[in-house]
Amino acid sequence: LSELGSESAKIKAMGIMDKLSTDKTVKVLNILEKNIQDGSKLSTLLNHVSFKLRNFMTLCRIEFSSLDDACLTAINIMTSPNMPKAVYIEDVIERVIQYTKFHLQNTLYPQYDPVYRVDPHGGGVLSSKAKRAKCSTHKQRVIVMLYNKVCDIVSSLSELLEIQLLTDTTILQVSSMGITPFFVENVSELQLCAIKLVTAVSTF
Repeated sequence: LSELGSESAKIKAMGIMDKLSTDKTVKVLNILEKNIQDGSKLSTLLNHVSFKLRNFMTLCRIEFSSLDDACLTAINIMTSPNMPKAVYIEDVIERVIQYTKFHLQNTLYPQYDPVYRVDPHGGGVLSSKAKRAKCSTHKQRVIVMLYNKVCDIVSSLSELLEIQLLTDTTILQVSSMGITPFFVENVSELQLCAIKLVTAVSTF
């Protein structure tokens, strides 16, 4: 999946994705969708465990084993020039958005801004500025990699909005994804990508 993600980015940049067989491209997208769906189910289950346990599993790369690459590959295919209508599969788009939103809210925001960490004892959200002050700026490599790929996905979703009409429900999810980063600290690169996304939504 990692190789597929990087190769799809190269093919997109070369502008030759539309030369591939439409049937085979659609089959690839459907396979990617199944992988992302399985990852989303695992993510939903992990949402009920503590931040420390989820963090440990994330660092072990159990939680999102290359599924971010599956999302990137799907988006690279759909945002390539001159693609046929058949590749804009609604289920695939929704899976990518759901998966990305989950990891923004449950993996990245808590890592970069401690205010978004759930207190396992109080059941609430840690809202003290002191928590932010104590937060370490050092991030594990796997977290940084996920962050960078999610930024790419968010940026590519803005490209998709310029190409393909999406349902109202999907637009609402995308809007939420684009607005939330502005309330999170230490995610300036993501905020730049979110500006592109919000701009694309506003012109929809």
